[in-house]
Amino acid sequence: MGARRLKTAGNYPPQIKTIRALNVGSRLRCVDNSGAKKCEIVAVMGYKGIRSQRPKATIGDMIVVTVKEGSPDLRKKLAKAIITTMRKEFMRPSGSRIMFEENTCILVDDEGKARGSEIKCVVAKEAVMRWPTIGKIAKMVV
Repeated sequence: MGARRLKTAGNYPPQIKTIRALNVGSRLRCVDNSGAKKCEIVAVMGYKGIRSQRPKATIGDMIVVTVKEGSPDLRKKLAKAIITTMRKEFMRPSGSRIMFEENTCILVDDEGKARGSEIKCVVAKEAVMRWPTIGKIAKMVV
């Protein structure tokens, strides 16, 4: 049996195949201490889809968001974020099924480094495998 190849999207690190459950327009809770509270997905970085279908995102994807609630200097501006958890149930390669309580993200810069200094919520293992700098400031990885 051959080795399983991981998909890559552009210049971003490889990802494990999970269900793409978050559409453009979905609202996420921001769980870092950057000042943002609620974000809305505007675009998915590196997404190559089918014509006339909206881009979808999953755990570990870098997305472009607009901050809907939070500090005044962040509101109504575009920022990049990484999805850390989602409510849709998905299966891991080990065969276990996992789902989280809510859809969450953290704000990052262009290189994928977090803007905040701590993450207040759990982070999925798939996001940490793809973006190791997130795992350094996460309280718990599941």
